[in-house]
This record gives sequence, structure tokens and C-alpha cells, in this order.
Amino acid sequence: MASFGRCNKDEVDAPDSDAEDVHGVDGDVDGDVHDDGYEKIMWERDGVGYKSMPMSLAILVSLYFDAKVGNYLYAGVLDDKTLSPGWPAVAMFPYTLPLVTVLRSSVVDYGVRRSFTGCYPKKNNQKHGAALSFPRSGPIRKSLCICLSSSVALPVLTEGKKQPFDAGEAPLLVKELNESFRAGRTRSYEWRVSQLKGIEKMVEEREKDISEALYKDLSKPEFEAFVSEIAAVKSSCNEALKELKQWMKPEKAKTSTTAYPSSAEIVYEPLGAVLVISTWNYPFLLSIDPVIGAIAAGNAVVLKPSEIAPATSSLLSKLFEEYLDSSAVRVVEGAVPETAALLEQKWDKIFYTGSPRVGRIVMTAAAKHLTPVVLELGGKCPVVVDSDVDLQVTVRRIIAGKWQLNNGQACISVDYIITTKDFAPKLINALRNGIEEFFGADPMESKYISRIVSSNHFSRLERLLDEYKVFNKIVFGGQRNKKKLKISPTIFLDVPEDSQLMQEEIFGPLLPIITVENVKDSIDLINSKPKPLVAYLFTNNQKLRNDFVQNVSSGGMVINDTVLHVCIHLFHNTHIYKIRLVKFCIMCSLRCRLSHISQIDCKLGFQILQVTVSNLPFGGVGESGMGSYHGKHSFDAFSHKKAVLYRSFSGDSPVRYPPYTPANKKLMGAVMNGGIFDIILALMGWSRD
Repeated sequence: MASFGRCNKDEVDAPDSDAEDVHGVDGDVDGDVHDDGYEKIMWERDGVGYKSMPMSLAILVSLYFDAKVGNYLYAGVLDDKTLSPGWPAVAMFPYTLPLVTVLRSSVVDYGVRRSFTGCYPKKNNQKHGAALSFPRSGPIRKSLCICLSSSVALPVLTEGKKQPFDAGEAPLLVKELNESFRAGRTRSYEWRVSQLKGIEKMVEEREKDISEALYKDLSKPEFEAFVSEIAAVKSSCNEALKELKQWMKPEKAKTSTTAYPSSAEIVYEPLGAVLVISTWNYPFLLSIDPVIGAIAAGNAVVLKPSEIAPATSSLLSKLFEEYLDSSAVRVVEGAVPETAALLEQKWDKIFYTGSPRVGRIVMTAAAKHLTPVVLELGGKCPVVVDSDVDLQVTVRRIIAGKWQLNNGQACISVDYIITTKDFAPKLINALRNGIEEFFGADPMESKYISRIVSSNHFSRLERLLDEYKVFNKIVFGGQRNKKKLKISPTIFLDVPEDSQLMQEEIFGPLLPIITVENVKDSIDLINSKPKPLVAYLFTNNQKLRNDFVQNVSSGGMVINDTVLHVCIHLFHNTHIYKIRLVKFCIMCSLRCRLSHISQIDCKLGFQILQVTVSNLPFGGVGESGMGSYHGKHSFDAFSHKKAVLYRSFSGDSPVRYPPYTPANKKLMGAVMNGGIFDIILALMGWSRD
């Protein structure tokens, strides 16, 4: 029988200089740690030491503890040189062990990260043994480790395959991230830049893989995947790298005469360990963009991608492990149990993108620990169309903000239109022509439109379509294919206000049009509903524009276009995207024209502006969310603005200390009011009275 056991320092030579202590995981692994900092694990069989153990052997030593039984762990090891299949090694640990692997900064979920090295025994009369230690680096070797306890059946782990995240590991995960943060690992400018460059390199090198994952999850066209997700992440990363040093600088603040002589500043301080829960409709962009802000601000971060976009979730997990520092940046895959386990932990901030229903759950969990939250939710985003508009341009931009925007599956997507009764027929006819121009006579066969993400969401949209109050209000579209998860662009006219179509966020290709007698009535109609994430208005009427801006409350607002308030951030930085977009238009055989040095207009309907103004915050209000991000606002969202006042030991006036006299009160009042003349009068014993 072969076994692992502990041996004394005088029994073995010191391990290689690049080896690493297994005790360094979290201090819970028992064993002898010697002066040189390494715990020795001895290999023996039948009392005879083996020093011929091959250095290429990679062993995953996972310490699984069954809390009910608490007995020995058995590890069957397969090796093609020294050991033969089926010759088991028995690691006997009769004491309590945590559910972790004996691998540095790792849990079982992260698989084989290190290979073993060996050192050879001194020749003496005692038992011969070979010590195993963990090297600091090295490739993952092909290996197989089958771990069994007396009461738990554990899966086989092979190279490149990770164990699902165990919800019970959530406290350990948070503990490890907090330890990395408290050690100062994430605070330095150099670390932040290295991680941002890692993301930049990841997107550059794995662009094809990202596009393929987005297509698997959503049938997202390559052009749309590049514009709305890949290029957007690159732009965010570039901006953070360019501006980070400036963002990190303390901001000077004025002081009053009360504290004279003094100076003050606002210091941007990282929060700690933060949790980002992303959504499925833009599964790459809405996962990475908040993480960029969290890293730029100097935090340790856990990303929980959406399980509804499994291909992108799996890819993110692999890419983060490959390109980023896993001691401070992690991905946790899973569904409701894993998310619930993460929400039970104490975080320094939670960033959630998704529905208001789940947003309430997140906020309730955060309240338990008084954890601040950013909630990027949604709502019914209205479009008001006046009759004096350029109808062709208006329709193109509405189509771009509805069906080209992930087929309506976006929080900023056009949810419904308000226009006058007289103008509605012209608008419907123009929309019908525009849809046919962009997506063909049969939009169901178009390669330029995404599918519905899942059968559950398809069924939800079908219920909205088939509601008895609205099914006879369809004026265009209505086709569906459940097998392909496709629903054609569908337009309704004057559906009842109490229908589900007007009561809940649609999040799909269905577009109701509501008519009013006067376009000004649209403001009251919008304000009668929960505050939307964004409101759109198309008009040439300056007074209507001003009234709309002043009287409609929404997270954001765009006049005479859709969606571009987001693009102002996403494409703020480099001219390279203009070139790339033109290339994509040519590849897709689209007729493009450069209408301006900073704008690209293509038949597909995307209008991406290279804007040189400062970034706009993106976020909701009321039901549509709280907090904002994008660019510098992302950095601020994950930072604490710490007020710091600096004073010297001079200028210590006795007026602030007892005994409190009428003269002191008069002088203190003059100082607090800040008037120099009043201070002089008070010092002389006079006053204005």
C-alpha cells in the first residue's frame, strides 16, 4: 500500500527553490511547516521510500471533508510511467479538513492549477521518502484523479474541465478576495493597468470565440456582436487605461475660514470585494463593462454571468482564468442556488443588471449587510413622434432602437410609440416599408435579426401576442416559429392600457402604438407610468422639446434619435472603430455612406458617433434602477469618495474651547458666517447690531 504522510526536515533534502508551501492556502491544512517554509509530504510504499516518482506527474490533491463521517480520503492516481492504473494511493487525514484543494489561492472549482515537483531523501537508516511541493508556475499536466470518501461520490476531474461552483464555497471565496484586497494587491496603479490590459488582450485575441458564443446564445449577427459588445468593451477598456491616472488623483476641495489654516481633498478609495451580477441580452458587454469599472477603482471582484446565455458564461469563466489575476478577479457560473449563495455573503457593493423583480430580491439581500447597490433595471421606454419630423430618418432610427437592438431584447429598446391619431397611419406605413427594406419581405428568414433567447421567453412573448385584448390589434407582423425561437417584428395599434402588453416591459419584437389627440398629451401619459430607463422624442418643435426635457422623468433621454446616449460612452475613444465598421458593412454587402467625419450611416441602421464631449452617465431612476455607470461614472460607482482635511498645529484659536463667553460666541458666529468685516468687529468687541 502506498501512502502520503508527513516527514521531518532531517529526513529529506530541501525542495526546489521555486516550490511553494501548501500551508499557504488558508492556514487550515495541518502538517509540519519547517524553517524553509515548506510542508513535506512523503511518498512511500510498504516502508520503502520512492525517489523515482516522475516530475511530470500532476496530482490534484483535493481535501474533501464529510462533516458527518469525517474519515479518511482515498485518492486513486493514474500515471503512465512509475505507477500503473488501479494502484491506489491512500492519503490519510483523520482530522477535520475544509472543502478546498491544497492549491494556492484556489478552491475545488478552479481545478488543477499547479503540478508537483519532487525532492529526494537523504540516505540514512530512517525511512526513505520523497517530498512533494507545489511549484509557483508550470503547465497543467495531463492527469486523472478520482477522489472518493466513504459517503460522498465525487466526479472525475480531467484537464481543462472545471467542477461546478459549490454554493457552500461562497464564504471561502469572499474570504479569499477580502484577503487579497486587505493585502493591498488590487490598490496599486500598476495592478489595475495590468488587469485592464489583460481584458484588452483577451478581447483582441479571442474576438472570434466571443462572436461565436454570442451567436450560440442569441443568434446575434456578427456585425451586431462587434458593434454592440466587442468594440464597446474595447472602447471602455481603452478609456480606462487612458484616463485611469487622472481618475485616481485626489480632487482638491475648498475649505472655509472656520478651519483656517487648512487644505482639503477628496480621495477616491476602493470599496473592497464587490459582486457583479450580469444579464443575458448583452452577456459579454454587460458582464465586462462593470468589471472594468470595478478593477479600475481597485477592487477585488466576482462576476456572476447569466446562466440563460450559457455559451458566453462558460467562455467568460475560461477567459478570466486565463487572462486575469484569479486571486482578485473571479467568475462564478451557476443559476439561482449559486446566485442566492453569493447574495448571502457580505459584499462591499453589489452591481446588478436585470429585471425589477430580481432587483428587489438583490436589494433585500443587500439590506441585510447594509451593502450599497447599483441596480440597472429597465422599464417601458416610450418614443413620442411628432407630425413635423423627417419621417424616413425617424423610422430608420426607431427600427435601429427596436429590432436591430437584439430584436427588442434590450433595456433601452423602444417599448411603445405615442403619436397623434392623424399621423399614425403614415408612421405605420413607413415602419412597414422600413422593416421590409432592412430585413426583407420575410423577416423570419433574415440573418440580420436575433432570435428570442430561450423557450421560456418565447412563451412569455406568445402570451402577450395572444392576449384576447390585443390579438386583433395587430397591423403588421405576428409570425412566429417556436422551433427556431423567432418572432417577426410586430406592430399593434391602440391596444388597451390595461393589457399586459402595456403593463409590463415587452423585451422583445412587439411594438404597440398608442394614439393621442395632441402630441403634448404624451407627457401626461408617460408620467402616469413608472419612470422609464430612457425616453425618446422626435420633433422639430423647440417648445415641445423643452417641455419634454423639463417634465418627463427618466433615467436618460434622447431627442431625435434612439440609443445614442449609450454610444457616447461606448465609442468615445478611438477612430479605429469607424474603419472597422466600414469593413463590416462591406463584408455584409451593405450600402454605406460616410455622412460626416465622426458618423457612419449604414443600411443596417447603426449610427455610431465618435463623440468628443464628456461621457454621459447611464442609469435608471425609480423602477428603472438606481446608480449609474459608464466611463468615469463606472470608476465612481465602485469608489468611496473619502473626505480628507489637513491642518497644522498653528492657528489654534481658544474661542472654540470653554469657558464659553458672550465675546467668544460673537466671534465664533462671525467666523462661521465667513465675513471678514464681521470678524474684525467681533475682535474689537463690536457688532453690526
